[in-house]
Amino acid sequence: MKWTEITIKTSTEAVEAITNILYEQNVGGVSIEDPKDFKFQKKNDYDWDFVEEEIFNSGYDGVIIKTYITEERDVTEDINTIKEKIDNLKAFGIDVGEAIVELSQVDEEDWANEWKNYYKPTKVGEKIVVKPTWEEYDKQDGDLIIELDPGMAFGTGTHETTTMCIRELEKFVKEDTKVFDIGCGSGILAIAAAKLGAKDVLAVDLDEVAVKVSKENIELNKVEDKVVAMYGNLMEVVHEKADIVVANIIADIIKILAKGIKNFMKDDAVFISSGIIHAKVDEVKEALVENGLEVLYVESLGEWNAIVSKIK
Repeated sequence: MKWTEITIKTSTEAVEAITNILYEQNVGGVSIEDPKDFKFQKKNDYDWDFVEEEIFNSGYDGVIIKTYITEERDVTEDINTIKEKIDNLKAFGIDVGEAIVELSQVDEEDWANEWKNYYKPTKVGEKIVVKPTWEEYDKQDGDLIIELDPGMAFGTGTHETTTMCIRELEKFVKEDTKVFDIGCGSGILAIAAAKLGAKDVLAVDLDEVAVKVSKENIELNKVEDKVVAMYGNLMEVVHEKADIVVANIIADIIKILAKGIKNFMKDDAVFISSGIIHAKVDEVKEALVENGLEVLYVESLGEWNAIVSKIK
C-alpha cells in the first residue's frame, strides 16, 4: 500500500496540539522526532545510546511530526484541514514554530525500513529491554526483553513518554495484576506489563493500524495468553476494572479520560498518565483532582512528564 507522508516542522510547545489535530483527522499513526528526546545523554547507568546522529543532522533544531494518510483517502482535503487547524493555533497564543507542512509518497515497506536506521536495543528501565526484531542483543541477568517491530504504529519504547510509563509499570505490576493500556500504539506497554508478570492485560486503541501492529507484537513476544488488543474506546468496549490503567497519549485526551477513568479502576488502583508537556502538567493535575483522583507524584524526563494518581 502507498501512503502520503505528512511532515510538519514545528516547536515542542505545539506538539501536543498538533498531534491532537492529527488524531482528529483519523490518520494512520503519528511519530514525533525531537532532538531533545533522541539525543539525550546518559542520565543513568541503564540508559543506552541508541541514535546514529547523522540521521538527525538535517539542520533543523525544532520538532518534526510525521503522519501517514492512505492513498484511498482525499489527501488534499485532509491536508487543507490540517493546515487550517494548525494556523488557528496561533490565535490561542501557541508558538507553532515554522509550521511547515511537507508531503511525500512512501510505500508501507519503505516506511517500516526507515526506522531500522536508528532504532537500536535500548534498556529503558531496571529490567525491560526493547529490542528491534532485526537487531542482535546479548541478554544480561534479569533482563526482560521485548521484541518489537513498530510497523505503522507509534511506540518504539525509546521516546521519553514511553520510557517513563515502563519504569512506572516496573514499580506497580505484581503477579496478580490486571492492566488496561489506553492508546496502545505498538503494544509495547501492554507487552511490558505481561513480561513483568501481570496476569491479565487489555490494550485498546482507536487506530485500527495500531491494533493490528499490537496483535502482531503480542504474538511475537508470546504473551497472547495474557494480552488482548482491541479496537475501540475504553469507555465503550470495557466493562471491568483494573489494578493499573496506563495512558501514554497527550494531555488534552488525559483530561477527558479523567472524567470517567475511576469507573475502570479498582479501589486501590493506580492511573499512570504520560505524554504531558511541562506547560500542561498543572492542567492535568487539576482535571485528575476534580474527578476524584489523588496525585501521588509527577515524574519528568526531558520535555515530558508522567503523572501517577489513585482514587481518593
